[in-house]
Amino acid sequence: MSKPGRKQLMREHHPENIARRLDKSRRPNHLSDAVLGAIDGCVTTFAIVSGAYGAGFSPVVVLVMGVANLLADGVSMAVSNFEAVHAQQRLVDKARRTEELHIELVPDGEREEIRQIFSNKGFSGEILDNIVSTVTANRRLWIETMLQEEYGLGDIPPNPVASAWWTFSAFVCIGMVPLIPFLFRSLSMPRQFVFSTLLAGLMFFLIGLTKGWVFESSLLRAGIRTFALGLFAAAVAFMVGKLLGTFL
Repeated sequence: MSKPGRKQLMREHHPENIARRLDKSRRPNHLSDAVLGAIDGCVTTFAIVSGAYGAGFSPVVVLVMGVANLLADGVSMAVSNFEAVHAQQRLVDKARRTEELHIELVPDGEREEIRQIFSNKGFSGEILDNIVSTVTANRRLWIETMLQEEYGLGDIPPNPVASAWWTFSAFVCIGMVPLIPFLFRSLSMPRQFVFSTLLAGLMFFLIGLTKGWVFESSLLRAGIRTFALGLFAAAVAFMVGKLLGTFL
């Protein structure tokens, strides 16, 4: 990825551009939710395809098992992510209520906490006094500072519904791709499996490319890494299905 030049960085750090950028309301980033759902959806579905093909099941069985598992696991993933993010939301709300109560009952003690927090950052003397006065003069800033510094909690409120939706959508959309060849009855079972493998590999690679593009890392390395991890999981499922089909 090309790095921004000095002129571009100077434009981005002009006071007006900085103010505009900081003035934007910060929202939760759901990339991790989408990536989680996409990878798990593709791995789960292709694992069903691989295991069923290895066991010698018919295309109809593969399709039925794949769709049923896709929807059931998609809902399960969405619910699990909803609960996880909701628990994080409750943790933030509880910490905020705790700090509001402490500021109400022992304001001097909370001011001392602010003082020690910024003292540990290297501030002292009159500068430290001004920081403490400024932070504690604004109740909202005071609470948000304590949440970040004492509890390590971010100031972006989590959204469990949005997280669940992104996980489910990515899970179903990407997870459906390996099943597409089994919709074409004119193809033989081996060809269906080959096309399914190619599509699954392409999805893994594209997911990796997306991560590499977002995080501005090597696109090829990110794509190959996700591709290898996804196909490894599918290969395990294929071998299990093959062994079970042979012995049972």
